[in-house]
Amino acid sequence: MLELLTPEETAAADRAAAALGRPVAWLMENAGRAVARAMRARLRPCRTLVLCGPGNNGGDGYVAARHLAAAGWPVRVASLGPPRWHGLRAPFTAEAAARADLVVDAVFGAGLSRDLDGGLADVLRAARRVVAVDVPSGLDGATGAVRFYAPQAALTVTFFRLKPGHLLLPGRTLCGETVLADIGLPDAAMPAGVRTFRNHPALWTLPAPDPAGHKYRRGHVTVLGGAGMTGAARLAAAAARRAGAGMVTIAATGAADIYRAGAPGVMVDERPVAELLADSRRNAWVCGPGLGVIAAAAALPALLAAGRQVVVDADALSVCADDPERLRGAAVLTPHAAEFARVFGPPGADRLAAVRAAAVRTGAVVLLKGADTIVAAPDGRAVVNDNAPPWLATAGAGDVLAGVIAALLGQGMPAWEAACAGAWLHGAAATRAGPGLIAEDLPALLPAAFDAARGGR
Repeated sequence: MLELLTPEETAAADRAAAALGRPVAWLMENAGRAVARAMRARLRPCRTLVLCGPGNNGGDGYVAARHLAAAGWPVRVASLGPPRWHGLRAPFTAEAAARADLVVDAVFGAGLSRDLDGGLADVLRAARRVVAVDVPSGLDGATGAVRFYAPQAALTVTFFRLKPGHLLLPGRTLCGETVLADIGLPDAAMPAGVRTFRNHPALWTLPAPDPAGHKYRRGHVTVLGGAGMTGAARLAAAAARRAGAGMVTIAATGAADIYRAGAPGVMVDERPVAELLADSRRNAWVCGPGLGVIAAAAALPALLAAGRQVVVDADALSVCADDPERLRGAAVLTPHAAEFARVFGPPGADRLAAVRAAAVRTGAVVLLKGADTIVAAPDGRAVVNDNAPPWLATAGAGDVLAGVIAALLGQGMPAWEAACAGAWLHGAAATRAGPGLIAEDLPALLPAAFDAARGGR
């Protein structure tokens, strides 16, 4: 269940389900029962107030209230519209919410297309503990952004498929524990043309070494190394080796002796980039980490003109500030948020759309780094990566990611798949390291991450 459906696509699935003999009332009964079941599995009976909106989300809330009451929970319902409930009722007020031990937010689902009303926000703000149906009210299911206000949920129960807003920040945090419930909506109801996914090894296939192959057939990654921040190129090179590249060279534009004092398996070459490009076996390049803007400005055009697979990061992105057309010909761009804004402008609330637009504009796969990394291809495919632990936010981690992606490109993975796999492997390796992670730890942890990916875990 890797598809991420927008609210519009979810509504289309509901309509298709009705045509397949699963009417809305039947789905609503199953959804409300699933909410009650998830609550009973995690929470003890307590004074519960179910806030019900006027639409289908409210209908799910009424059903949940009925099942909770049947299980002995003390339940009251507060309705925004005409009530569909014959049990105990409460006013739809902040005072009523504050008196409850638990509030079930079944007011608006993920399809809310306007900012949340201030009065409703006050009611939700008064709740001490919240269980959300579909998403916390006020959370945009398509973008993960907050429409004026959304409560912090301890538990969110949603149905059929997750939405982008369940994984994109701040939505992921606001949803708390997220339960995806099966309510009998058939896979045949899936809308055609879904282009957004949760990143997972099922989406891509890692390259397998050919038993009859040799080092050049496993790709030759060349990392441009600057004279200043030499650690960045060294981290990228170490990661490329651990990610399966047959050969890795640091093209030293300075400080060659420092690079030669590093790992013995990394070659160091001081020849000009033009000479190195004459060797067609150098099929994947990393341009930017620690390189310096002057060297990056000189090298990047030559690499792109040569038609090689180039991962563009750091300083090589900075030299293209406000001029993304200069990046045409790159395979993968890996900006963090500030670099993305410098090149493409601020992404705004809809970061998925912004990253997709950047991919179309440059013709490259764009990977916007973050706790909720987004990878988009020019053809509109996109993933949200959600396996990165918070301790991955450490200096040098992005250099490791660039090296992993370059190694996968060198081994023949298509650019979008290589970027998606690189992001997942990066997060999996960091998870294994634990909170004491530093960037130097990551390359040695990559083999275990590869094993996990091949096992589908």
